[in-house]
Amino acid sequence: MSPKARKGESKTVKADDWFSGLNDELQRRKGEISEDFKDVRDLRAEINRNLISDFWKIWTTFNKSGIHFSMEPNYATFAQFDDFPYGTWRFKSGFALENVDVIQLGDRTHDQGRIGDTLKAFYHTVNNKTNLRIIFEYCEGEHYYKYAGWKRIYTQHLLYDNSIDKIEMNKIHDIFKKLVRVWFESHLRRDREFFLKHLQKNYEKIETFTL
Repeated sequence: MSPKARKGESKTVKADDWFSGLNDELQRRKGEISEDFKDVRDLRAEINRNLISDFWKIWTTFNKSGIHFSMEPNYATFAQFDDFPYGTWRFKSGFALENVDVIQLGDRTHDQGRIGDTLKAFYHTVNNKTNLRIIFEYCEGEHYYKYAGWKRIYTQHLLYDNSIDKIEMNKIHDIFKKLVRVWFESHLRRDREFFLKHLQKNYEKIETFTL
């Protein structure tokens, strides 16, 4: 019989099992992406463990000298103390370190315009990769806008920004050492400009915005 179907005969087309191959690929990608997310969660947890501990050390150092900061996350959510606030402490069981998106210290000093001076670490995405960015943000003053009224002008300086798989804690600690030394001294001097000049001289200005 001719391989060609004769006139009047029905043609049968054999369908290939296209979904079987696709499903194998989807399951493989699911496993790879799940592993990627696990790696990101593990890295974030370790980075946050270090940063929260570092920020709490800064908080206690300033607090001992009567310089009061707010902290996010709040110590009540992450810490279990043997002796609050200066004694030993540990992370609370069940506290999800990997879920913390922002860690920050905010100056609560009312004079010299320091309210709004904030050391902040947070995560953002660059080319589909998770980066850690550390900035210092402060209020430069107020300005009156015709249609919006009085607005506070905020400025941000970049301290550090890198992919979370390339984080250098030693480099971050070097930045903190210099920053905290000048920040603390500016409080002792009661001279905020002393600190702001340090920021402006040593760290890139990345953004100005109003609130």
